[in-house]
Amino acid sequence: MHHTRYPMKRLIVVAVFVFFLFALLILQFYKIQIIDGDKWRRVANKQHHFSVIEPYKRGVFYSSGGLRKGHPEKPQALVMDVPHFHLYVDPAVIPSKHHANIADTLKRITGISSHETEKIKAQLEKKSRSRKLIVWLNPEMRESILKWWQSYAKSHKLPRNALFFIQDYKRSYPFGKLLGQILHTVRSERDVNTQQCIPTGGLEFSQNKFLQGEDGKRVILRSPRQSLDMGKVTKEPRHGADVYLTIDPHLQAIVEEEIKQAVIKAEAKSGWAIIMDPYTGEILAWGQYPFFEPSRYRDYFNDPKKQEDTLIKGITVPFEPGSTMKPITLAIALKANEERARQGKPPLFTPQEKIKTATRNFPGRGKPLKDTRFHKYLNFEMGLQKSSNVYMATLIERVIENFGEKWYQDALEHIFGFGIKTGIELPAESAGFLPRQGKKYPNGREVWSKGAPYSLAMGHSILASALQMVRCYAIFANGGFQVRPTLIKKIVSHDGKVVFEPAKHPPKRLLAQESVDLIVRAMRYPTKPGGTAKRADIPGYTEAGKTATSEKVIHGVYSKKDHISTFLGFAPATNPRFVLSVVIDDPAYKYIPGVGRNQVGGICAAPCFSAIGLKTLQYLGVEPDDPKNDAWLKEIDDLNKLYEEWNH
Repeated sequence: MHHTRYPMKRLIVVAVFVFFLFALLILQFYKIQIIDGDKWRRVANKQHHFSVIEPYKRGVFYSSGGLRKGHPEKPQALVMDVPHFHLYVDPAVIPSKHHANIADTLKRITGISSHETEKIKAQLEKKSRSRKLIVWLNPEMRESILKWWQSYAKSHKLPRNALFFIQDYKRSYPFGKLLGQILHTVRSERDVNTQQCIPTGGLEFSQNKFLQGEDGKRVILRSPRQSLDMGKVTKEPRHGADVYLTIDPHLQAIVEEEIKQAVIKAEAKSGWAIIMDPYTGEILAWGQYPFFEPSRYRDYFNDPKKQEDTLIKGITVPFEPGSTMKPITLAIALKANEERARQGKPPLFTPQEKIKTATRNFPGRGKPLKDTRFHKYLNFEMGLQKSSNVYMATLIERVIENFGEKWYQDALEHIFGFGIKTGIELPAESAGFLPRQGKKYPNGREVWSKGAPYSLAMGHSILASALQMVRCYAIFANGGFQVRPTLIKKIVSHDGKVVFEPAKHPPKRLLAQESVDLIVRAMRYPTKPGGTAKRADIPGYTEAGKTATSEKVIHGVYSKKDHISTFLGFAPATNPRFVLSVVIDDPAYKYIPGVGRNQVGGICAAPCFSAIGLKTLQYLGVEPDDPKNDAWLKEIDDLNKLYEEWNH
């Protein structure tokens, strides 16, 4: 009896002990799976899964659908994101004996430098599960690496997923350098904190808030059986919005080719040209030479000599408009006549009036004002045809005497927008410079002097960009209405919603139609016999415009050898299809036998206006309105006869 109870007692003790152990095990399982379940799941996920960014696509820049009548086109992508790949490695699963071979093979396949190869070897030595080796590989390069690695990994019993790729997107330029300065680009490296693209300038910068998106997230499994370039998207990326531009790629190509030829022929530093629709303000083309190639942006920003070529000079380089200011002076004088008529008073002048234009003094000027060629008397049309400084100053003298200097300043600012940015959708626009009463230069000298109005009348002592001057001439071309330049038709989100369109403003009349008609009529003379810009004549068509040759200020004084030369006009003269500005910066100072002085606008800029104008009108399908180039001969003959009568 004693012997039978003892084994039973021992059995109970063992059973209790086993039960206790089992209970502890269950408690431990409960603690691990229930209480600490989230913690250990995170640990396990870190061991078997990791997340990578699922990049967004940056918005596309599209051209307009083409303006050629009867030949509609679909908008074309000027800039788009295309898939590229970054190569990563899981160093923890690759023995060091393979490092040199892997690095050298990647060098052979991709063509990277010896320096980059050494950096790869250093990354392979890191104690990490994910290191970036090579960035921005195209799909073909990715396939070459994969083909080699799958064979190498199999033969050396390495995990196939030890090398893996993560997809990203890179800016691509189907039209190469086309519209380079306007578009600009984004840097290869993203912002380390936000992972957003970093624009270098242009529309990429100004429209960045629309173009950028939001990265998604992809979870990838660490497993020799599953390639690490697969995985599950746990957060979809939000792609950027697309920007539809007003630019016609055909006209853009024409402008870029012609401005290049003009700069080379003039042996100039640079040049730019802008075409704008005078009614809508839409920029149809905007070219600048030397070009800027966005895909090679580092070459430009790393070279001080090339950095200037990245600027959008049509808005960042204001200059004295010179004689292109003279139609504006005529317009302000006619505006004064309108004001006099409202007051029931006679006009300050009439377009037919015989005004004395001999060399003479004007208030506040240290020396007499004269014209490049002496004229005894001129009228409204002759004053512009001969580009007379004295005629323009005489008109403004009458304006000042009757309405005061402030009225003149306000007309320059509020009618023509001098000293005010155009509001074009681009960064770094200059407002130019309009002298105002009460302002002083840093040296304490008054900005507005007694002689300032007469300098302004002929385009001196004022600074304006090419785009500001295009805006001014659009007022003449469209019949006297305000216009706002724009590069953007609309911006559309990735899901097809229009998120931005330029505001539509009711047309505001700035000049009377009668005044515009008189100015446009006068602007038809400069490109014809007896005018200063015969080379701007567009064969088969009528045109209206004005040339200028402005001395640049070098070290605080006007230079006789450095100029900005321009031609600014529109065509056809009635119902114009475009306004066009051609600017040649620093043409060679020389005389060309049988031609004239190379640096003047009528020689270096005017032919470019003619060439662009002709190709543009032909492309747009505009029927010639002066097929024999004789539409204005009678008017020219009559004016020249009157000129001879007054001056001989």
